[in-house]
Amino acid sequence: MSEKLILTEVDDQVAVLTLNRPDVMNSFNFAMLESLKQKIDEIRFDNGIRVVIITGSGEKAFCAGADLKERITLSEVDVKRFIYTIRGLFTEIENLNKPVIAAVNGIALGGGTELLLACDIRIASQNASMGLTETRLAIIPGAGGTQRLPRLVGRGVAKELIFTGRRVDAKEALEIGLVNRVCEKESLLAECRKTAAMICETGPIAIEQAKYAVNKGLETDIGTGLAIESNAYWITIPTEDRLEGLAAFREKRKPVYKGK
Repeated sequence: MSEKLILTEVDDQVAVLTLNRPDVMNSFNFAMLESLKQKIDEIRFDNGIRVVIITGSGEKAFCAGADLKERITLSEVDVKRFIYTIRGLFTEIENLNKPVIAAVNGIALGGGTELLLACDIRIASQNASMGLTETRLAIIPGAGGTQRLPRLVGRGVAKELIFTGRRVDAKEALEIGLVNRVCEKESLLAECRKTAAMICETGPIAIEQAKYAVNKGLETDIGTGLAIESNAYWITIPTEDRLEGLAAFREKRKPVYKGK
């Protein structure tokens, strides 16, 4: 296929992945899922990349979810395979060893909202709208929405949004905690890059372990979570980066971390 379904730009240790099917509002078909999975697999082991930003191409949409034109042609088995694939991909994004920022540049519905839920930080443009709209098609969110949304915004709000299939605009998304920040559409990527640059100033191993501790600790009781945090901390102690951080503080300079 000549069409690039995922556009990739790497600059200053930040990879911007752009979903590139603007003619269908960047909706997911099998081919785009496979392309995004390939990119995520490559980035996982690329030490030159510290942060990932995911956004959508065009002026209208971040991602409108599954490509329903493709969906209507699929057999029941193929639909199951699609859901299995997208659920697994979003879990890989959630568990990626680097922070992932969703730059929500427009409409994000169904799987589009589930994608931003799997990211670590969500920054939306003022024209963005989000929603888990699956029940309006007599199905339910199948790529993690029923699990990640209540963990982010609370059980009651999540149930309302899922049961009604209602969309929320950027302002409401910020109010309920669905996104971290809202900014002007024109400055969205710049705002995301600013956050990414701040992350790139920190220790790579520390960020990987902090993400692991938060993700895994939230899934258990506080005692177990503290044990997870403790084990993650121990991993940072023998690193060269920790010593570099102390030396830079003593010498009043910026540290140079190497992920070692």
